[in-house]
Amino acid sequence: MDGIDAALIKTNGETIEHFGPTCSSVFKPAQRRLLMAAVEVARTMKNRHARPAVLAEAEDFITTAHSEVALELMSRESLTPDDIDIIGFHGQTVFHKPEASLTIQIGDGAKLADLTNIDVVCDFRAADMAAGGQGAPLAPVFHRAMLQYSGFKGASVCVNIGGISNITWISPNGELIAFDTGPGNVLLDTWSQRHLNQPFDRDGMLSSSGNVNEDILEGLLDNPYFRKPPPKSLDKTDFNLENLDRLSAGDGAATLAAFTAQTIANSLIHMPKTPKKWIVSGGGRLNCAIMRELRLRIGPTVTSAEDAGFNGNDIEAQAFGFLAVRSLRGLPLSFPRTTGVPVPTSGGVLHRVSKPLPA
Repeated sequence: MDGIDAALIKTNGETIEHFGPTCSSVFKPAQRRLLMAAVEVARTMKNRHARPAVLAEAEDFITTAHSEVALELMSRESLTPDDIDIIGFHGQTVFHKPEASLTIQIGDGAKLADLTNIDVVCDFRAADMAAGGQGAPLAPVFHRAMLQYSGFKGASVCVNIGGISNITWISPNGELIAFDTGPGNVLLDTWSQRHLNQPFDRDGMLSSSGNVNEDILEGLLDNPYFRKPPPKSLDKTDFNLENLDRLSAGDGAATLAAFTAQTIANSLIHMPKTPKKWIVSGGGRLNCAIMRELRLRIGPTVTSAEDAGFNGNDIEAQAFGFLAVRSLRGLPLSFPRTTGVPVPTSGGVLHRVSKPLPA
């Protein structure tokens, strides 16, 4: 909920030929507040297609904002709509409860197609959940292609630390295991807003100023989710800051950074083979306290996406471009050991550019 990333990628949905230029836009405080209000309303919803007033407003904003970023990227690169085959549009998740078979991503694919004059694939998660999957994570098949592109052949793990953290374990022969490990930045962002009036802990400065409270960390880890075998997924609302109020701002942030790191480290028990490399992307890789805690709890095999030859800011955007092409080709987006879907399952909804009626 911090902004929008756009990325160009040349792919057939199986292998990656080229990573292209990227572009991003940061949400203003009022826009973040609108999205947070949409999340609050979505918590009570039963119909994923309903759009009560604040959700309708947020969806209109999200769609228009995505069109602006896409058009800006095209303008920078002197591209026209004819140069782009498809846009992969994830939208903004406002609610995700797999146990209730409910996931809500706002974003109007038909409107985005008309605003950009480019066909759009959106609503990537619904088909997986309708088939009995968790609806997340969806990036694993892209992570595999990304490592194949880099030429890395050993067992490895791609870690994404966004609001929620998730991992993809990739065997040397391409086998995938993926799941959400626990909170990423969501609790630390809320803590930073509360104590610094800042949207996030920039560079991990607050986290690095305090000490980990091991008793409270142990209590945070005593959650049945962490004992549950994968596949499994989470929503940003599944954790809260209870029991941290007696801590100083620095100690609370340090404890939350350690919580994120330890839940990622604990994912090792679900991997058939110890990975040779842990590649960390997402905003959490920029928090030096989280990265320090990861290396402390896992070891020196932890590396940032940049050190592995990738741009950690762009991986999610690249992933949904890749998934859009897979959707066009009817290739599976999710697998039994990534989302728990019974059989490999495709997904996404295609919206063609509206053609004017003949005179």
